[in-house]
Amino acid sequence: MFESLSQRLQGVFDNLGKGGRVTEQDVTDAMREVRMALLEADVALPIVKTFVNRVKERALGAEVHKKLRPSEQVIKIVHEELIETLGEGGKLNFTSNQKPHVIMMIGLQGSGKTTSGAKLAMYLRKEGRTPFLIAADTYRPAAVDQLVTLAKQVGIGYYEEGIKASPPEIVSRGLEAAKNANASVVIVDTAGRLQIDETLMQELEDIKKRTNPSEILLVADAMTGQEAVSIATGFNQRLGITGLILTKVDGDARGGAALSMRAVTGVPIKFIGSGEKISLDTFEVFHPSRIADRILGMGDMLSLIEKAESLYEEEEAMRLQKKMMENDFNLQDFLEQLRKIRKMGPLSQVLGMIPGVSKMQMQGAFKNEEVEDRLKRVEAIISSMTNKERQRPKLLDASRKKRIARGAGVEVRDVNDVIKQYQQMQTMMEQLRKGKFPKIPGFDGLGF
Repeated sequence: MFESLSQRLQGVFDNLGKGGRVTEQDVTDAMREVRMALLEADVALPIVKTFVNRVKERALGAEVHKKLRPSEQVIKIVHEELIETLGEGGKLNFTSNQKPHVIMMIGLQGSGKTTSGAKLAMYLRKEGRTPFLIAADTYRPAAVDQLVTLAKQVGIGYYEEGIKASPPEIVSRGLEAAKNANASVVIVDTAGRLQIDETLMQELEDIKKRTNPSEILLVADAMTGQEAVSIATGFNQRLGITGLILTKVDGDARGGAALSMRAVTGVPIKFIGSGEKISLDTFEVFHPSRIADRILGMGDMLSLIEKAESLYEEEEAMRLQKKMMENDFNLQDFLEQLRKIRKMGPLSQVLGMIPGVSKMQMQGAFKNEEVEDRLKRVEAIISSMTNKERQRPKLLDASRKKRIARGAGVEVRDVNDVIKQYQQMQTMMEQLRKGKFPKIPGFDGLGF
């Protein structure tokens, strides 16, 4: 989402860091570039002005840190102000005694409310709560069918009456159904429009009065751009939103919506979503400090670790560690780990979470499409082997390699490359087992 902004800002700070001392003119020039970068990212002009003025005032003031060079000090200030602009993040508010708690999902048509509602329900279930979905979007017939399909797909309780009854009435009866089902949280999927209108607002206000929601979450498309400000302001003035969910953050979004909507509403971005797939891999809690790290090319190791942890049970991780240390890691294990890596999301996003790698991506050290194609090729090659061959790679003679190459649609040399990589990995594991730190093949000259 913030890729273009990140590239521009990292370029600014690379130039700023070339000299040992930063002058007032250096700061002025850097802030001009920061201003342009934010405007190009579709951040609203008033927010850009406020942000740049705050950074400039602090950078030219008496604020110093003895352990940092002047250029690093400016980067530190920008980092802190980015976190301030993005907000404090936020947990869902379940402090009231009301049971069940109600979450209203609001937003324009096509913003991803229904899909986000199902993802949120999965997240709440993971947190130990009992979610329940209510289909209250009667203006788009497919919305009711979509919610029912998604609820069944993920095994969440739901209530629907089709499209003939009024949404406020449906919600009232749905709440009773949720209570009877002993639900602890009710997620109401409300209607959207192509734009904000009076009929929609009256309906949403009626639902709010009947349900006394704990949360009113505005679901917004991250690619909305400058229009995000008026959308957020309109909903906030009439309903008093309590948080934001940004969707489609994996698309060609420039990040301006996140900065602008948070700034004009004063409410936290609580979740970000990507893609249509209903899974926790595509829905995550919003952490402002981690996003600021990504924007400035510092990586996001915490999110990377959390993604990895979600794919590994502790017992499985211990089993894998034992196999590696005993040098008993075969091609079947290799295939399973490769598939887990690909489950973590697009390779560009995963690499971007590693400190320093995002800059290497910009410089062309890692070409995401090439690496992605290579991973697919390796998976196809190992999948073309028999179970016996994966367990005992030494069986792979010339005739077997020819058969595997035909099955995977590659050349024999590609099969040989995979076997060579596997053998190099075995050598590394053997060196680690003996207490030696191995030299990693393929990473010379890349800064590792």
